[in-house]
Amino acid sequence: MPKTKARELIHFGANVRSLREAHDWTQERLAEKADLDQTYISGIERGERNLTILSVAKLAKALRTSSAKLCEGIDR
Repeated sequence: MPKTKARELIHFGANVRSLREAHDWTQERLAEKADLDQTYISGIERGERNLTILSVAKLAKALRTSSAKLCEGIDR
Protein backbone atom coordinates (compact mmCIF):
# COMPACT_ATOMS: atom_id res chain seq x y z
CA MET A 1 0.00 0.00 0.00
CA PRO A 2 1.62 3.32 -1.06
CA LYS A 3 2.19 6.04 1.49
CA THR A 4 -0.02 9.11 1.18
CA LYS A 5 1.96 12.33 1.26
CA ALA A 6 0.53 15.02 3.50
CA ARG A 7 -0.18 18.29 1.70
CA GLU A 8 1.68 20.18 4.43
CA LEU A 9 4.84 18.11 3.98
CA ILE A 10 4.74 18.56 0.21
CA HIS A 11 4.42 22.33 0.64
CA PHE A 12 7.19 22.44 3.25
CA GLY A 13 9.46 20.47 0.92
CA ALA A 14 8.72 22.89 -1.91
CA ASN A 15 9.69 25.79 0.37
CA VAL A 16 12.99 24.09 1.22
CA ARG A 17 13.71 23.36 -2.45
CA SER A 18 12.91 26.93 -3.48
CA LEU A 19 15.23 28.43 -0.85
CA ARG A 20 17.96 25.89 -1.61
CA GLU A 21 17.79 26.73 -5.30
CA ALA A 22 17.82 30.47 -4.51
CA HIS A 23 21.22 29.84 -2.87
CA ASP A 24 22.24 27.83 -5.97
CA TRP A 25 23.04 24.85 -3.74
CA THR A 26 22.77 21.15 -4.42
CA GLN A 27 20.99 18.90 -1.98
CA GLU A 28 24.42 17.67 -0.95
CA ARG A 29 25.56 21.21 -0.11
CA LEU A 30 22.44 21.90 1.97
CA ALA A 31 22.86 18.58 3.76
CA GLU A 32 26.44 19.49 4.63
CA LYS A 33 25.48 22.95 5.92
CA ALA A 34 22.52 21.61 7.93
CA ASP A 35 24.39 18.55 9.24
CA LEU A 36 21.76 16.24 7.76
CA ASP A 37 22.03 13.38 5.30
CA GLN A 38 21.50 14.11 1.60
CA THR A 39 18.88 11.35 1.35
CA TYR A 40 17.00 13.04 4.20
CA ILE A 41 17.03 16.37 2.28
CA SER A 42 15.76 14.55 -0.80
CA GLY A 43 12.92 13.00 1.21
CA ILE A 44 12.02 16.39 2.68
CA GLU A 45 11.84 18.01 -0.75
CA ARG A 46 9.61 15.18 -2.01
CA GLY A 47 7.25 15.58 0.96
CA GLU A 48 8.10 12.14 2.33
CA ARG A 49 9.68 13.17 5.65
CA ASN A 50 7.86 14.40 8.74
CA LEU A 51 10.62 16.46 10.34
CA THR A 52 11.36 17.14 13.97
CA ILE A 53 11.57 20.74 15.13
CA LEU A 54 15.34 20.23 15.51
CA SER A 55 15.66 19.35 11.82
CA VAL A 56 13.53 22.35 10.86
CA ALA A 57 15.79 24.59 12.97
CA LYS A 58 18.92 23.13 11.32
CA LEU A 59 17.49 23.76 7.87
CA ALA A 60 16.44 27.30 8.73
CA LYS A 61 19.89 28.13 10.08
CA ALA A 62 21.64 26.60 7.06
CA LEU A 63 19.35 28.45 4.64
CA ARG A 64 19.73 31.70 6.61
CA THR A 65 16.01 32.04 7.16
CA SER A 66 13.46 31.41 9.89
CA SER A 67 11.52 28.29 10.71
CA ALA A 68 8.39 30.35 10.08
CA LYS A 69 9.55 31.13 6.54
CA LEU A 70 10.09 27.42 5.86
CA CYS A 71 6.52 26.75 7.09
CA GLU A 72 4.99 29.64 5.16
CA GLY A 73 1.76 28.66 3.44
CA ILE A 74 1.51 25.11 4.74
CA ASP A 75 -1.72 25.84 6.62
CA ARG A 76 -3.67 26.96 3.57
